[in-house]
Amino acid sequence: MKCISKVFKIIITCSLCLSLIGCGSSTKDSVATYDIYNSSFVYGITNNGSNSNIQFFSDGLCVAGKDDLGTSGVDSQVAQAGGAFNATEQSVLYAQNMHEKMYPASTTKILTAYVACLYGDLDSYVTVSENACKQESDSSVIDLKPGDVMSLRDLLYGLILRSGNDAAVAIAESMCGSEEEFVAKMNETARALGATNSNFVTSNGLHDDNHYTTVYDMYLILNKAIQNEEFYKIFTSTNYTCNYTSGGEPKTVEWSTTNQYLTNSVTTPSGFTILGGKTGTTGAAGYCLVLLSENEDKDTIISIVFNADCRSNLYLLMSEILSNYCV
Repeated sequence: MKCISKVFKIIITCSLCLSLIGCGSSTKDSVATYDIYNSSFVYGITNNGSNSNIQFFSDGLCVAGKDDLGTSGVDSQVAQAGGAFNATEQSVLYAQNMHEKMYPASTTKILTAYVACLYGDLDSYVTVSENACKQESDSSVIDLKPGDVMSLRDLLYGLILRSGNDAAVAIAESMCGSEEEFVAKMNETARALGATNSNFVTSNGLHDDNHYTTVYDMYLILNKAIQNEEFYKIFTSTNYTCNYTSGGEPKTVEWSTTNQYLTNSVTTPSGFTILGGKTGTTGAAGYCLVLLSENEDKDTIISIVFNADCRSNLYLLMSEILSNYCV
């Protein structure tokens, strides 16, 4: 089975490589031509024999096909898409419209936080702009005011725990000068991870028809992000005390997660430890949850539900997926 799995990963990797070849006009002088009946060893691409230093793109990843998996065993009708991945065993456990375009709402902030942890100085201080504070009255915010001074680290806790839309814009502007430039870095980062069926327009996930991702792409993003120590610490936090300056005066606020498993508003399925997660809700995106947990074997599980029809059904389906397929 391991040999078959390795061959399959080779096929997937080769397919990805072929998809990157442009279709523009070329000359014989600018394009190397290969005899497809010769092995890659002949051209020096791989080593002959069993020992090779070549690492394929799909190494260490759960490779997912297009077919649904396990949907008949749960109440899958309450949501439009979902997936569950055993990151330790590199296996797909549940698949529902895994490659279909979905609106991610505030689960977008997983990528926002990862980009900030990857490229930012978390101990630097940010002066919040008036633009970052221009959020709708019903928007999820951490109540930033123009001129507030807060560390980038604190903004990230507000982003993940309280889903602050104002925090997302403040982070983007502080790192790249504008949200547009930061979003370009988000898209560049996502595509480097293989999340090529996504396009991000905002740093906070507020709805835009051209702002979308897929269940599988979100798995790729979170799977990489949790390998970053700073991101992991923030993403797996339940509470945080933030000290910052507002109106020239010191201010302290307490933040708690919106993840109902961690607030004990929803019972965690038996045998699982919930490590962290990110919720998201808009009218177009429905109710979304990207969850990180461990099963009894201490396997790392990434599970995702997109576009559930209500919050209670969001957690209902997530619990069913974990209980039925991720033990």
